[in-house]
Amino acid sequence: MYGRDPWGGPLEINATDSATDDDRSRNLQDLDKAALSRPLDETQQSWLLGPTEQKKKKKYVDLGCIIVSRKIFVWTVGTLLVSGFIAGFITLIVKTVPRHHHRPPPPDNYTLALHKALMFFNAQRSGKLPKHNNVSWRGNSCLQDGKSDPSVLMKDLVGGYYDAGDAIKFNFPKSFAMTMLSWSVIEYSAKYEAAGELNHIKDIIKWGTDYLLKTFNNTADTIDRIAAQVGVGDTSGGDSAPNDHYCWMRPEDIDYARPVYECHSCSDLAAEMAAALASASIVFKDNKAYSQKLVHGASTLFKFARDQRGRYSAGGSDPALFYNSSSYWDEFVWGGAWLYYATGNSTYLQLATNPKLAKHAGAFWGGPDYGVLSWDNKLAGAQVLLSRMRLFLSPGYPYEEILSTFQNQTSIFMCSFLPVFTSFNRTKGGLIQLNHGRPQPLQYVVNAAFLAALYSDYLDAADTPGWYCGPKFYSTDVLRDFAKTQIDYILGKNPRKMSYVVGFGNLYPKHVHHRGASIPKNNVKYSCKGGWKWRDTTKPNPNTLVGAMVAGPDKHDGFHDVRTNYNYTEPTLAGNAGLVAALVALSGDKSTGIDKNTIFSAVPPMFPTPPPPPAPWQP
Repeated sequence: MYGRDPWGGPLEINATDSATDDDRSRNLQDLDKAALSRPLDETQQSWLLGPTEQKKKKKYVDLGCIIVSRKIFVWTVGTLLVSGFIAGFITLIVKTVPRHHHRPPPPDNYTLALHKALMFFNAQRSGKLPKHNNVSWRGNSCLQDGKSDPSVLMKDLVGGYYDAGDAIKFNFPKSFAMTMLSWSVIEYSAKYEAAGELNHIKDIIKWGTDYLLKTFNNTADTIDRIAAQVGVGDTSGGDSAPNDHYCWMRPEDIDYARPVYECHSCSDLAAEMAAALASASIVFKDNKAYSQKLVHGASTLFKFARDQRGRYSAGGSDPALFYNSSSYWDEFVWGGAWLYYATGNSTYLQLATNPKLAKHAGAFWGGPDYGVLSWDNKLAGAQVLLSRMRLFLSPGYPYEEILSTFQNQTSIFMCSFLPVFTSFNRTKGGLIQLNHGRPQPLQYVVNAAFLAALYSDYLDAADTPGWYCGPKFYSTDVLRDFAKTQIDYILGKNPRKMSYVVGFGNLYPKHVHHRGASIPKNNVKYSCKGGWKWRDTTKPNPNTLVGAMVAGPDKHDGFHDVRTNYNYTEPTLAGNAGLVAALVALSGDKSTGIDKNTIFSAVPPMFPTPPPPPAPWQP
């Protein structure tokens, strides 16, 4: 039998041992002597000998992986503790002692002007104003619009925007303004956010689209009319009946009848309204219910535009006196492009890229106003919008040919903006004359500046350094420089040192052609003719119409700050929308660029249509 020897070896036990006690004792003593002849470890000594005297302190410290001198270990730990204390003390001093903070660089002029330009839309609001409108001299106005005209189908036409210095609500230029603002948000939402204006601009757009949805039966799939205009301004017949041009009154004090103009055949208006709602649906894509409502309304309007052909301003109607539409073909291309981006439905793209439609819209023949984007002619904007698709999606057949043509046409009118070409004259101060010296030039200039800056950003985002004008190559910076020089002129870099944006800079128009701004808010209700004294006075307006871009100087850089001369001093919704779009495109850091993908959110993956398969082989 074997047991385990506690000293490390086997222990043999013989159960049949018959030795005497003396023999066992002798053997045990021999065994003890053998065991004690080996050195014992500390544990064994403690068992056999009991407590021993305390040993001297060790000179080394065992850290597991290494053994170090105790002295070195103590010095190292002490040094680390002292160093930590000193570092903490220094940090405490640095944190508590006052020091100079480096402020971020001040906003650029474009951003500063953007803040003001957006305020103009707050001042133009009609209806019951929101609490955060922030224009102290404005209040609720025209709360009976639609209800006072028994002949119209749409009874609730409260809200929307007044067009200019009067109180008329024109759907045609208003829809174009909302489309331009939506386009700028889709492309430059990051810049709006950086400027702290993203929620503000979305509120402005929604105020407009909410009203547009009221002007037709937006829940139906098919409609037969649109409320195109509220209020009238025709004074050509010498009639002294009160209306929105004959009277000079604050909108809050209007007490005369405001007729509603309905149209039953208005392709241009309906297609432009469709573009406004479709583009806004992309802006509000995160609000699914509202976005779908906008898309449905846009589809209904576009169907009406295609089914009931005709110009909304035909026949010498009141709209024709102020916003006469030259044709509806450009709106078909423009509206079709926006509806495709909003829905992804290829039938809209097929329509927008139909060569016959483009030809009717004037895409191939040029002309003196070719490439000039305005509330009347959207062709230039549509061509840039569709060039975007070719640059980023490359859809190929069957769209490549017409999209390539649109991009070539875009390149041509971008060339026409450059000073080296003579398509358009310039004033001595450098303002391009896109309307050939006619009055109110700035609304066309800001649209061109926006298109130029935007197309420059398109090319940069597509890693394309520039474009050709004939045999000569120009970099994208040239386009951006053109946009800057034009906007700089408007902001005060001109021979008169005059800023044409109210409230920006030290010198700006003080006699803006605007009823609300020119009449004091003093609890006095001035009658239709009673307000004429405020129209005709030479005193500055008592209320500052912050952000309003006036009509602009003449072809000689001259400007008359006279309230009664609207060709110099009247602002408009469409003009200010182009200004806002151009300002945000130029604002902030150029490296921010455009948002390449949001506009394509609803567009399905595009693959070129494969060629037809070969005929089956026959022996």
